[in-house]
Amino acid sequence: MPQGPDIAPGRLTDGELALNFSDAHPPLTHAQAVAEADRCLYCYDAPCIEACPTGIDIPRFIRAIATDNMAGAARIILESNILGGSCARVCPTEILCERACVHNTHGEGQPIRIGMLQRHATDWQMGHGGQPFTRAAATGRRIAIVGAGPAGLASAHRLAMHGHDVVIHDRHARAGGLNEYGVAAYKLADDFARREVDFLLSIGGIRFEGGRVLGRDMTVASLRRDHDAVFLAIGLAGVRSLAIEGEDLDGVMNAVDFIAGLRAADRQAVPVGRRVVVIGGGNTAVDAAVQARRLGAEDVTLAYRRGAEHMSATPVERAWAQANGVTLRLWAAPARLVARDGVLAGVEFARGRIGPDGRPVHDPDDTFVVEADMVLKAVGQTFMPGPLGGDSIAIADGRIMVDGTGQTTMPGVYAGGDCTPGADLTVAAVRDGRNAAEAIHAAFMAAGDRENGHG
Repeated sequence: MPQGPDIAPGRLTDGELALNFSDAHPPLTHAQAVAEADRCLYCYDAPCIEACPTGIDIPRFIRAIATDNMAGAARIILESNILGGSCARVCPTEILCERACVHNTHGEGQPIRIGMLQRHATDWQMGHGGQPFTRAAATGRRIAIVGAGPAGLASAHRLAMHGHDVVIHDRHARAGGLNEYGVAAYKLADDFARREVDFLLSIGGIRFEGGRVLGRDMTVASLRRDHDAVFLAIGLAGVRSLAIEGEDLDGVMNAVDFIAGLRAADRQAVPVGRRVVVIGGGNTAVDAAVQARRLGAEDVTLAYRRGAEHMSATPVERAWAQANGVTLRLWAAPARLVARDGVLAGVEFARGRIGPDGRPVHDPDDTFVVEADMVLKAVGQTFMPGPLGGDSIAIADGRIMVDGTGQTTMPGVYAGGDCTPGADLTVAAVRDGRNAAEAIHAAFMAAGDRENGHG
């Protein structure tokens, strides 16, 4: 990224940056948590449980908080979702468990703050109790996991609990995946992602190997040959392009790289433009836009090609962006990146609307320009099948195909998380990793029974 008067680091003081990137939503005090827990109706057949992809027994953990049983509350959460601390911070609870809360329809209209209560319990455990689970006796089984994001980590922990030995390979130097490299710093403040990884790995039996790239350092076939099972949690490594004129100009970069740079470097060293345009409509776009503003950008515009109701960013995320001074421009499709004397100067957009058939229509003759010296692209990530070349793993619609247990078409190889069909949510990735681990363990146990003449 070039540096100059329009794109430069150090636009704010150390104190301003520390404040801007501190915890966006401070935790509840214990008294506040108990008071909030007391509001829960402890529903039988609670709809909030059904709305949680990992199936946490939400009324039960909330009741434990209300009775001051913090260790019990944390264990209930973590036995279903070992990454419950980060999920409490980054998952859209407002459209999952909290939306399903009966208070929305039968109470005073304010759902229980389930995410905040979950954070309170898991933070207590990490601060006071350490690892609540013990590792079973070693089985001698060895599993290779590719990808150290939420799916890979959740799978590793559950497999280690069952006494299996796990090695996790990841292209990054640190474990954590999107929690470490792809989420706004103010959502997982104070190195929470790293502390949670350390907490998870403390169960033992898990080895992390960074700087290992599938397709370069190993193949699925080689991993399968040397291990009893393989779990693929390789996520979405590709980034969609805008495919418009000027995309190769200096000052244009992928939003995911911008966010990763903020997590990896001294924020005083991260350059940001005075006038930043973020193109996209998801949470990555919001995270990039808000962080650009908090780095000191004077003017940040988030442009999306359709209406607000079509954005994958939740209403809470959109409101957060606007509360942070981000200008939202809807029905704006990028047509070209404007340059003056070879230097990025802005983005030309075509205005859009809903057509007679209900599909979006953009008029190439009705355009406007938003001035910019920095453009961040957040138009989606894609699955990269290249590293699987030569392996008998079926891929359809840009994802790895799996059965109900998470097994791919290659025997002994499982997959989960964003690289497989389904919602691209941290909590869904944790569920996939946990469930695949249980399926792998069940397959081992069944094989053992057959070897011993049972079944």
